[in-house]
Amino acid sequence: MGDTGKQLLPRNKIIVGDCIEEVEKLPAESIDLVFADPPYNLQLANELYRPNNSRVDGVDDDWDKFSSFESYDRFTRDWLAACRRVLKPTGSLWVIGSYHNIFRVGTALQDLGYWVLNDVIWRKTNPMPNFRGRRFTNAHETMIWASTGQKARYTFNYESMKALNEDLQMRSDWLLPICSGAERLKQDGRKTHPTQKPEALLQRVILAASHPGDVILDPFMGSGTTAVAAKRLGRSFVGIEREKTYAKAARDRLKSVETLDPASLQVAKGKRAETRVPFGAIVELGLLSPGTALYDPAARHEAKVRADGSIACRGAQGSIHKIGAHVQGAMACNGWTFWHYEAGGSLKPIDDLRAEARQKLAS
Repeated sequence: MGDTGKQLLPRNKIIVGDCIEEVEKLPAESIDLVFADPPYNLQLANELYRPNNSRVDGVDDDWDKFSSFESYDRFTRDWLAACRRVLKPTGSLWVIGSYHNIFRVGTALQDLGYWVLNDVIWRKTNPMPNFRGRRFTNAHETMIWASTGQKARYTFNYESMKALNEDLQMRSDWLLPICSGAERLKQDGRKTHPTQKPEALLQRVILAASHPGDVILDPFMGSGTTAVAAKRLGRSFVGIEREKTYAKAARDRLKSVETLDPASLQVAKGKRAETRVPFGAIVELGLLSPGTALYDPAARHEAKVRADGSIACRGAQGSIHKIGAHVQGAMACNGWTFWHYEAGGSLKPIDDLRAEARQKLAS
Protein backbone atom coordinates (compact mmCIF):
# COMPACT_ATOMS: atom_id res chain seq x y z
CA MET A 1 0.00 0.00 0.00
CA GLY A 2 1.28 3.47 -0.82
CA ASP A 3 0.78 6.65 1.17
CA THR A 4 -2.77 7.96 1.47
CA GLY A 5 -3.44 10.14 -1.54
CA LYS A 6 -0.38 8.83 -3.37
CA GLN A 7 -0.51 6.87 -6.58
CA LEU A 8 0.65 3.27 -6.85
CA LEU A 9 4.24 2.85 -7.95
CA PRO A 10 4.23 3.25 -11.77
CA ARG A 11 6.77 0.58 -12.65
CA ASN A 12 8.42 0.71 -16.06
CA LYS A 13 6.79 4.00 -16.96
CA ILE A 14 8.20 7.29 -18.23
CA ILE A 15 6.15 10.12 -16.80
CA VAL A 16 6.08 13.53 -18.45
CA GLY A 17 6.01 16.23 -15.79
CA ASP A 18 7.88 18.23 -13.20
CA CYS A 19 10.37 16.02 -11.38
CA ILE A 20 9.57 17.28 -7.88
CA GLU A 21 5.79 17.17 -8.31
CA GLU A 22 5.89 13.67 -9.78
CA VAL A 23 8.30 12.22 -7.21
CA GLU A 24 6.06 13.57 -4.44
CA LYS A 25 3.22 11.45 -5.84
CA LEU A 26 5.19 8.21 -5.42
CA PRO A 27 4.72 5.98 -2.36
CA ALA A 28 7.14 6.55 0.50
CA GLU A 29 10.06 4.09 0.80
CA SER A 30 9.26 2.43 -2.53
CA ILE A 31 12.52 2.98 -4.45
CA ASP A 32 15.72 0.94 -4.18
CA LEU A 33 18.06 3.16 -6.15
CA VAL A 34 17.98 6.71 -7.50
CA PHE A 35 20.19 7.83 -10.36
CA ALA A 36 19.95 11.56 -10.98
CA ASP A 37 21.47 13.59 -13.78
CA PRO A 38 20.09 17.03 -12.87
CA PRO A 39 20.58 20.26 -14.83
CA TYR A 40 24.19 21.37 -14.51
CA ASN A 41 23.35 25.10 -14.45
CA LEU A 42 26.12 25.76 -16.96
CA GLN A 43 25.32 29.48 -17.19
CA LEU A 44 26.70 29.74 -20.73
CA ALA A 45 26.65 33.39 -21.73
CA ASN A 46 27.98 33.01 -25.27
CA GLU A 47 28.02 30.43 -28.02
CA LEU A 48 31.16 28.35 -28.37
CA TYR A 49 32.97 27.74 -31.64
CA ARG A 50 35.67 25.33 -32.74
CA PRO A 51 38.89 26.56 -34.40
CA ASN A 52 37.27 25.92 -37.82
CA ASN A 53 34.40 28.28 -36.80
CA SER A 54 31.84 25.48 -36.53
CA ARG A 55 29.45 25.91 -33.60
CA VAL A 56 29.80 23.65 -30.56
CA ASP A 57 26.48 21.95 -29.84
CA GLY A 58 26.50 22.68 -26.10
CA VAL A 59 23.72 22.85 -23.53
CA ASP A 60 21.70 26.03 -23.91
CA ASP A 61 18.20 24.68 -23.24
CA ASP A 62 15.78 26.43 -20.90
CA TRP A 63 15.76 23.46 -18.50
CA ASP A 64 19.42 24.14 -17.69
CA LYS A 65 18.96 27.84 -16.89
CA PHE A 66 18.39 29.28 -13.40
CA SER A 67 18.17 32.91 -12.37
CA SER A 68 20.79 32.59 -9.60
CA PHE A 69 22.78 30.15 -7.51
CA GLU A 70 20.16 30.58 -4.77
CA SER A 71 17.44 29.50 -7.19
CA TYR A 72 19.46 26.46 -8.25
CA ASP A 73 20.15 25.55 -4.61
CA ARG A 74 16.44 25.68 -3.73
CA PHE A 75 15.66 23.44 -6.69
CA THR A 76 18.43 21.02 -5.66
CA ARG A 77 17.25 20.76 -2.06
CA ASP A 78 13.65 20.20 -3.16
CA TRP A 79 14.36 17.32 -5.54
CA LEU A 80 16.86 15.69 -3.15
CA ALA A 81 14.32 15.86 -0.29
CA ALA A 82 11.62 14.36 -2.51
CA CYS A 83 13.93 11.50 -3.51
CA ARG A 84 14.95 10.81 0.10
CA ARG A 85 11.29 10.36 1.07
CA VAL A 86 10.73 7.67 -1.59
CA LEU A 87 14.02 5.83 -1.04
CA LYS A 88 13.85 2.68 1.05
CA PRO A 89 16.01 2.84 4.21
CA THR A 90 18.33 0.38 2.45
CA GLY A 91 18.36 2.35 -0.80
CA SER A 92 20.99 4.70 -2.15
CA LEU A 93 21.33 7.67 -4.47
CA TRP A 94 23.77 8.44 -7.27
CA VAL A 95 23.95 11.95 -8.68
CA ILE A 96 26.23 13.05 -11.50
CA GLY A 97 27.46 16.55 -12.28
CA SER A 98 30.30 18.77 -13.41
CA TYR A 99 32.31 21.39 -11.56
CA HIS A 100 29.45 23.82 -12.26
CA ASN A 101 27.07 22.12 -9.85
CA ILE A 102 28.33 18.97 -8.13
CA PHE A 103 29.81 20.76 -5.10
CA ARG A 104 26.56 22.62 -4.47
CA VAL A 105 24.66 19.33 -4.82
CA GLY A 106 27.04 17.62 -2.39
CA THR A 107 26.46 20.25 0.27
CA ALA A 108 22.69 20.03 -0.14
CA LEU A 109 22.52 16.26 0.16
CA GLN A 110 24.68 16.25 3.28
CA ASP A 111 22.49 18.97 4.84
CA LEU A 112 19.45 16.76 4.14
CA GLY A 113 20.90 13.77 6.00
CA TYR A 114 22.30 11.69 3.17
CA TRP A 115 25.63 10.00 3.92
CA VAL A 116 28.32 10.14 1.23
CA LEU A 117 29.76 6.69 0.47
CA ASN A 118 32.02 7.59 -2.44
CA ASP A 119 32.66 10.23 -5.01
CA VAL A 120 33.32 8.43 -8.29
CA ILE A 121 35.15 10.10 -11.15
CA TRP A 122 33.98 9.24 -14.64
CA ARG A 123 37.13 9.87 -16.66
CA LYS A 124 36.26 10.26 -20.32
CA THR A 125 38.44 8.59 -22.94
CA ASN A 126 37.30 11.09 -25.59
CA PRO A 127 36.39 14.42 -23.93
CA MET A 128 35.48 17.56 -25.84
CA PRO A 129 38.58 19.80 -26.20
CA ASN A 130 38.79 23.23 -24.61
CA PHE A 131 38.57 25.27 -27.78
CA ARG A 132 39.44 28.63 -26.25
CA GLY A 133 42.65 27.28 -24.73
CA ARG A 134 42.18 29.18 -21.48
CA ARG A 135 41.55 26.22 -19.17
CA PHE A 136 42.35 22.53 -18.85
CA THR A 137 40.18 20.23 -20.93
CA ASN A 138 37.21 19.10 -18.84
CA ALA A 139 37.91 15.39 -19.07
CA HIS A 140 35.74 14.05 -16.24
CA GLU A 141 32.44 14.28 -14.40
CA THR A 142 31.85 13.47 -10.75
CA MET A 143 29.26 11.12 -9.31
CA ILE A 144 28.33 11.15 -5.63
CA TRP A 145 27.07 7.87 -4.17
CA ALA A 146 25.16 8.30 -0.91
CA SER A 147 23.08 6.21 1.48
CA THR A 148 20.02 7.45 3.38
CA GLY A 149 22.02 7.96 6.59
CA GLN A 150 25.32 7.32 8.33
CA LYS A 151 24.29 3.94 9.75
CA ALA A 152 21.99 2.86 6.93
CA ARG A 153 22.44 -0.52 5.31
CA TYR A 154 22.74 -0.38 1.53
CA THR A 155 23.42 -2.64 -1.45
CA PHE A 156 26.96 -2.92 -2.75
CA ASN A 157 27.82 -5.86 -5.00
CA TYR A 158 31.51 -5.78 -4.18
CA GLU A 159 32.33 -9.15 -5.75
CA SER A 160 30.57 -8.19 -9.00
CA MET A 161 32.60 -4.99 -9.25
CA LYS A 162 35.76 -6.96 -8.54
CA ALA A 163 34.89 -9.52 -11.23
CA LEU A 164 34.21 -6.69 -13.69
CA ASN A 165 37.72 -5.38 -12.96
CA GLU A 166 39.62 -8.66 -13.50
CA ASP A 167 39.51 -9.69 -9.82
CA LEU A 168 40.91 -6.38 -8.58
CA GLN A 169 38.99 -4.03 -6.29
CA MET A 170 37.01 -1.57 -8.39
CA ARG A 171 38.51 1.90 -7.99
CA SER A 172 36.60 5.14 -7.73
CA ASP A 173 37.92 6.42 -11.07
CA TRP A 174 36.14 4.88 -14.03
CA LEU A 175 37.58 5.18 -17.52
CA LEU A 176 34.71 5.08 -20.01
CA PRO A 177 34.02 6.78 -23.36
CA ILE A 178 31.35 9.42 -23.80
CA CYS A 179 28.20 8.50 -25.68
CA SER A 180 28.95 8.42 -29.42
CA GLY A 181 28.49 6.43 -32.58
CA ALA A 182 25.39 4.28 -33.01
CA GLU A 183 24.46 4.69 -29.34
CA ARG A 184 24.06 8.47 -29.68
CA LEU A 185 20.44 9.35 -30.48
CA LYS A 186 20.02 11.87 -33.30
CA GLN A 187 17.13 13.68 -34.90
CA ASP A 188 17.51 15.53 -38.19
CA GLY A 189 21.26 15.17 -37.91
CA ARG A 190 21.44 16.79 -34.45
CA LYS A 191 21.82 15.19 -31.04
CA THR A 192 18.43 14.31 -29.59
CA HIS A 193 19.71 15.16 -26.12
CA PRO A 194 22.87 17.21 -25.47
CA THR A 195 24.02 15.28 -22.37
CA GLN A 196 23.07 11.67 -23.18
CA LYS A 197 25.06 9.37 -20.87
CA PRO A 198 26.69 6.14 -22.11
CA GLU A 199 24.90 2.91 -21.28
CA ALA A 200 28.14 1.42 -19.90
CA LEU A 201 28.17 4.04 -17.14
CA LEU A 202 24.60 3.31 -16.02
CA GLN A 203 25.07 -0.44 -16.26
CA ARG A 204 28.02 -0.24 -13.87
CA VAL A 205 26.10 1.92 -11.39
CA ILE A 206 23.07 -0.39 -11.44
CA LEU A 207 25.16 -3.58 -11.18
CA ALA A 208 27.07 -2.09 -8.24
CA ALA A 209 24.15 -0.87 -6.15
CA SER A 210 21.02 -2.92 -6.86
CA HIS A 211 19.60 -6.40 -7.35
CA PRO A 212 17.41 -7.88 -10.10
CA GLY A 213 13.80 -6.88 -9.42
CA ASP A 214 14.78 -3.65 -7.66
CA VAL A 215 13.15 -0.36 -8.68
CA ILE A 216 15.35 2.39 -10.11
CA LEU A 217 14.13 5.99 -10.13
CA ASP A 218 15.53 8.58 -12.54
CA PRO A 219 13.90 11.97 -11.89
CA PHE A 220 15.70 13.51 -14.91
CA MET A 221 15.24 10.70 -17.42
CA GLY A 222 16.29 12.61 -20.55
CA SER A 223 16.74 10.23 -23.48
CA GLY A 224 16.26 7.11 -21.32
CA THR A 225 19.71 5.64 -20.65
CA THR A 226 18.82 4.68 -17.07
CA ALA A 227 15.63 2.94 -18.22
CA VAL A 228 17.51 1.06 -20.96
CA ALA A 229 20.16 -0.21 -18.53
CA ALA A 230 17.56 -1.08 -15.89
CA LYS A 231 15.38 -3.05 -18.31
CA ARG A 232 18.36 -4.94 -19.74
CA LEU A 233 19.56 -5.86 -16.24
CA GLY A 234 16.18 -7.08 -14.98
CA ARG A 235 15.33 -4.09 -12.81
CA SER A 236 12.15 -2.03 -12.89
CA PHE A 237 12.36 1.69 -13.49
CA VAL A 238 10.40 4.87 -12.93
CA GLY A 239 11.40 7.71 -15.21
CA ILE A 240 10.35 11.35 -14.98
CA GLU A 241 11.06 13.79 -17.79
CA ARG A 242 9.83 17.34 -18.31
CA GLU A 243 10.36 17.51 -22.07
CA LYS A 244 7.92 15.52 -24.21
CA THR A 245 10.45 15.18 -27.03
CA TYR A 246 12.96 13.45 -24.77
CA ALA A 247 10.30 11.23 -23.21
CA LYS A 248 9.17 10.04 -26.64
CA ALA A 249 12.76 9.32 -27.67
CA ALA A 250 13.25 7.28 -24.49
CA ARG A 251 10.06 5.26 -25.06
CA ASP A 252 11.02 4.55 -28.66
CA ARG A 253 14.49 3.50 -27.56
CA LEU A 254 13.13 1.05 -24.98
CA LYS A 255 11.11 -0.89 -27.56
CA SER A 256 14.22 -2.66 -28.86
CA VAL A 257 15.72 -3.48 -25.45
CA GLU A 258 15.54 -7.10 -24.27
CA THR A 259 15.95 -8.18 -20.65
CA LEU A 260 18.83 -10.58 -20.05
CA ASP A 261 17.91 -14.12 -18.98
CA PRO A 262 17.89 -14.76 -15.20
CA ALA A 263 21.04 -16.89 -15.29
CA SER A 264 22.99 -14.04 -16.89
CA LEU A 265 21.82 -11.66 -14.17
CA GLN A 266 23.27 -13.65 -11.29
CA VAL A 267 26.00 -11.69 -9.53
CA ALA A 268 29.30 -12.88 -8.09
CA LYS A 269 29.14 -13.36 -4.33
CA GLY A 270 31.84 -13.53 -1.70
CA LYS A 271 31.89 -15.67 1.42
CA ARG A 272 30.24 -12.92 3.46
CA ALA A 273 27.09 -13.27 1.36
CA GLU A 274 26.84 -17.03 1.88
CA THR A 275 24.52 -18.60 4.43
CA ARG A 276 26.28 -18.98 7.77
CA VAL A 277 26.90 -22.62 8.69
CA PRO A 278 28.12 -23.34 12.24
CA PHE A 279 30.37 -26.36 12.79
CA GLY A 280 27.59 -27.93 14.86
CA ALA A 281 25.48 -28.15 11.69
CA ILE A 282 28.21 -30.27 10.05
CA VAL A 283 27.81 -32.76 12.90
CA GLU A 284 24.00 -32.61 12.97
CA LEU A 285 23.79 -33.23 9.22
CA GLY A 286 26.02 -36.32 9.54
CA LEU A 287 28.84 -34.91 7.45
CA LEU A 288 31.21 -35.62 10.36
CA SER A 289 30.31 -38.05 13.13
CA PRO A 290 31.03 -37.56 16.84
CA GLY A 291 34.38 -39.19 17.57
CA THR A 292 35.89 -38.29 14.20
CA ALA A 293 39.53 -37.23 14.45
CA LEU A 294 40.56 -33.81 13.17
CA TYR A 295 44.15 -32.83 12.40
CA ASP A 296 46.11 -29.69 11.65
CA PRO A 297 47.61 -29.58 8.10
CA ALA A 298 50.87 -31.20 9.29
CA ALA A 299 49.05 -33.77 11.48
CA ARG A 300 50.94 -32.65 14.60
CA HIS A 301 47.74 -32.10 16.60
CA GLU A 302 44.71 -34.38 16.89
CA ALA A 303 41.28 -33.38 18.17
CA LYS A 304 38.05 -35.34 18.50
CA VAL A 305 34.64 -34.15 17.34
CA ARG A 306 31.91 -34.13 20.00
CA ALA A 307 28.16 -34.46 19.57
CA ASP A 308 27.48 -30.81 20.50
CA GLY A 309 29.77 -29.43 17.77
CA SER A 310 32.71 -28.73 20.06
CA ILE A 311 36.06 -30.49 19.76
CA ALA A 312 38.47 -31.80 22.41
CA CYS A 313 42.26 -31.92 22.38
CA ARG A 314 44.67 -32.71 25.24
CA GLY A 315 42.15 -31.99 27.97
CA ALA A 316 40.89 -28.76 26.42
CA GLN A 317 37.51 -28.42 24.75
CA GLY A 318 35.72 -25.69 22.85
CA SER A 319 34.95 -24.46 19.36
CA ILE A 320 37.06 -25.33 16.34
CA HIS A 321 38.46 -21.78 16.48
CA LYS A 322 39.22 -21.76 20.21
CA ILE A 323 40.99 -25.13 20.19
CA GLY A 324 42.86 -24.28 16.98
CA ALA A 325 44.24 -21.16 18.67
CA HIS A 326 44.97 -23.14 21.89
CA VAL A 327 47.16 -25.79 20.28
CA GLN A 328 49.15 -23.11 18.41
CA GLY A 329 49.51 -20.80 21.38
CA ALA A 330 47.89 -18.11 19.23
CA MET A 331 45.39 -15.35 20.00
CA ALA A 332 43.00 -16.43 17.23
CA CYS A 333 42.52 -19.09 14.60
CA ASN A 334 40.22 -19.82 11.66
CA GLY A 335 39.25 -23.34 12.61
CA TRP A 336 37.60 -23.99 9.25
CA THR A 337 40.93 -23.86 7.42
CA PHE A 338 43.13 -25.13 10.31
CA TRP A 339 41.36 -28.40 11.06
CA HIS A 340 41.30 -31.25 8.52
CA TYR A 341 39.57 -34.62 8.33
CA GLU A 342 40.80 -37.80 6.63
CA ALA A 343 39.08 -38.83 3.40
CA GLY A 344 40.38 -41.10 0.69
CA GLY A 345 43.78 -41.38 2.30
CA SER A 346 44.43 -37.64 2.45
CA LEU A 347 43.62 -34.71 4.72
CA LYS A 348 40.97 -32.26 3.59
CA PRO A 349 39.95 -29.01 5.30
CA ILE A 350 36.62 -29.13 7.12
CA ASP A 351 35.81 -25.92 5.21
CA ASP A 352 35.09 -28.14 2.19
CA LEU A 353 32.05 -29.54 4.01
CA ARG A 354 30.30 -26.16 4.30
CA ALA A 355 29.20 -26.09 0.64
CA GLU A 356 27.61 -29.54 1.04
CA ALA A 357 25.93 -28.40 4.26
CA ARG A 358 24.46 -25.31 2.52
CA GLN A 359 22.97 -27.52 -0.19
CA LYS A 360 21.37 -29.78 2.40
CA LEU A 361 20.02 -26.81 4.38
CA ALA A 362 18.56 -25.24 1.23
CA SER A 363 16.78 -28.39 0.04
